[in-house]
Amino acid sequence: MNKKKVYVAIGADIVHSGHINIINEAAKYGEVIIGLLSDKAIASYKRIPIFDYEVREKVFSNIKNVSKVVEQKTLDYTSNLELLKPDYVVHGDDWREGSQRLVREKVIETLKTWNGKLIEVPYTKGVSTSEKKALLTKDLKSPDYRRGLLKKIINLKPYVSVLEASNGLTGLIVENTKVLDKETSLYKEFDAMWVSSLCDSTFKGKPDIELVDLTSRLNTINEIMEVTTKPIILDGDTGGKEEHFVFTVKTLERIGVSAVIIEDKTGLKKNSLFGTDVLQTLEDPHIFANKISAAKQALMTRDFLIFARLESLIAGKDIQDALSRAKIYVEAGADGIMIHSKEKTGEDIIEFMIEFRKYSKDIPLIVVPTSYNHLTEKELNDKGATIIIHANHLLRSAYPAMVKTAESILDNGRSKEADEYCMPIKEVLKLIPGGE
Repeated sequence: MNKKKVYVAIGADIVHSGHINIINEAAKYGEVIIGLLSDKAIASYKRIPIFDYEVREKVFSNIKNVSKVVEQKTLDYTSNLELLKPDYVVHGDDWREGSQRLVREKVIETLKTWNGKLIEVPYTKGVSTSEKKALLTKDLKSPDYRRGLLKKIINLKPYVSVLEASNGLTGLIVENTKVLDKETSLYKEFDAMWVSSLCDSTFKGKPDIELVDLTSRLNTINEIMEVTTKPIILDGDTGGKEEHFVFTVKTLERIGVSAVIIEDKTGLKKNSLFGTDVLQTLEDPHIFANKISAAKQALMTRDFLIFARLESLIAGKDIQDALSRAKIYVEAGADGIMIHSKEKTGEDIIEFMIEFRKYSKDIPLIVVPTSYNHLTEKELNDKGATIIIHANHLLRSAYPAMVKTAESILDNGRSKEADEYCMPIKEVLKLIPGGE
């Protein structure tokens, strides 16, 4: 008599007693087949897995009562269920609400086609993968792990969504903000944080002309790193002199920054969004390429990424100039290309991405849609963008609110009327762990 087949999908990379309980319960009904979610499948609805698929496959293959492990390439069970046609699917009862509710409904519909049955095991209280993960955050904050995280995300997700962080508080906002996607019922969050030279300078009350030195920038980075775990991309301005940039990347690599972006301009820096209203002098592309090459040779790991930022469109040059420079920088070792523009239509950015993708399908393309923010992340990704940076929006939204508060207090001679612009002080104390 053939043993009945029991399918158990697992997306965890930290095994706890809850998983063992479900596997043991499943074994009561027949031969247990683990549908182990791929790295990309896990990344599609929650954090990047700490351990890759090969490691997780070995772990679950050696657990008692597990007959076989197969890869489940998406959050959707359908293809594996139709292939295996299990008699039962066993899952914890915690997926009836929330982000996996729609997945559950589809499993039930699929099983009906061959009279399969869903068995739900009471959720094991007192254990949580996220809580177990929290115990590992000391390791997740370590420079070695954090540095390589951006590279993993690029490989596992369709695109990387990045938001500006300029201090510990804004870092916590990028780290913790989540919204429920109504179409998928999955939670969305930012993948990484951008430490902008414009925002860093402005928060310090200084102009964005490379005046804030590396030591001060490192203090900002350390402040953010102490309270967050997500990868950091640094706005490196022009990178400075080649000899200086070599030491800069070695320092950034050592402390756990994931990437730096440097722009191919020379002379006193002028913010790119001024465009041709101010003098924007492009560096000789071969001199800039040498800077990239020298820095790449100085690195100790393959995890740290150096991206070249093209300023051709900012300086009034054409798409061909940008493409020519991009190819030179890639050949010099640049890990990716950022294309920048101040035009509001975004048409020049899209044209560049289409042309660049004819040259390379795989090299990461970074865009900063500050001017052309009518385009969604998905639309930009469809045209070829790999990393999408929202570069200065926390600064720009905070400043007007603070000015309104200051004006209200001056106008009324008291702070009562400013309450509408302020969160309660008790909520402020709750913002920071340990502050209650």
